[in-house]
Amino acid sequence: MLRYAAGRLVQAAIAVVGVLTIVFVVMRFSGDPTLLLVPEGSSQEAVDALRRQLGFDRPIAVQYLDYLHSLLRLDFGVSVVQRIPAVDIVASRVPYTVALALGALTVALLIGLPAGIAMAVWRGGWFERCLSALVLTGQSLPTFLTGMLLIIVFGVVLGWLPTSGAGSASALILPAIALGALSMSTFARMARIAIIDELGKDYVRAARARGLSKAGAVGRHVLRNAAIPVVTVAALEIGNLLAGAVIVETVFAWPGIGQLAIQSIQSRDFLVVQVIVLLISIVYVLTSLLADLVYAVLDPRIRLAS
Repeated sequence: MLRYAAGRLVQAAIAVVGVLTIVFVVMRFSGDPTLLLVPEGSSQEAVDALRRQLGFDRPIAVQYLDYLHSLLRLDFGVSVVQRIPAVDIVASRVPYTVALALGALTVALLIGLPAGIAMAVWRGGWFERCLSALVLTGQSLPTFLTGMLLIIVFGVVLGWLPTSGAGSASALILPAIALGALSMSTFARMARIAIIDELGKDYVRAARARGLSKAGAVGRHVLRNAAIPVVTVAALEIGNLLAGAVIVETVFAWPGIGQLAIQSIQSRDFLVVQVIVLLISIVYVLTSLLADLVYAVLDPRIRLAS
């Protein structure tokens, strides 16, 4: 098991370095931030002086090696716009995004899993067809459109919930539903497929032959085995929720790292963007690693095959 975990850890580290390299190169070719930082009408000498001060006059390869060296010393650099440590700026926004992601995951699990189980147990009936239509609708709607519909219905027409900002706990409800809608549909579909697959196996037929109802067989025998793919999807969805938060936080003016990422890209604040990408990448690969380990614990054949 330790050998299996070490192999996955090495793969995770390579993935993080790869993502950081791509972002570093893309950001450096997206434009010169010094042109946005100097006062309007500044001379070329003033622009060149600021460029030298920020270190952007050096070759990209040198900047990249210096960046990696700084990361090894846990030095994440200083924002070129706000002139304070980039990690402090990102850290101040992290609690908002974590709250949003956890809220979205809770919504997705509480609604998606029961819907998927119901679709599998009552497969082929009108109830399953109605739920399938709702799941398909949830998967088809873009996140920004879901957010706008929620704002119009529950914020503007009914006036029940805030439509922007993070001034109260109720302000989290609409962004969490908008962000969790897509994951909700994914959980429902995965749970349905996994349970239907298990229902066709001999141990379930034996349980039914002993007089157990279909719902009883699902509750007592099927759920544990069907949980393996669902656990994997749940772990991967955490990374997807963090990435998807960029759109939702923009629609609802939620002050998380997604909104900060958009603002930093617009101002070409390289180091803040790199810290955000580093954070999301680490969370993504760690959740994937955790999913692999849980998967291996639930099914020993996987780690033996690896």
